[in-house]
Amino acid sequence: MARDMKPGWGVEALNKAYRQGYLAASVGMDKPRCPYRGDVVIAAWEAGWDDAGEVILEERATGNGNDLLSWIA
Repeated sequence: MARDMKPGWGVEALNKAYRQGYLAASVGMDKPRCPYRGDVVIAAWEAGWDDAGEVILEERATGNGNDLLSWIA
């Protein structure tokens, strides 16, 4: 009889880790400071961190970034 083998993470947990990684990069948190343990969840967090980093670099290169003054005005 096969046992129900759950990996210890679900889609919701991976989505949350991705979003938190994205937010962490957006506010300037260093990548080595990932708060998660476990290879799969760390990979999701790092994917979010990497994606945010790419968006930030693209915005800087094109001049489309939103600086603080543009948010206030």
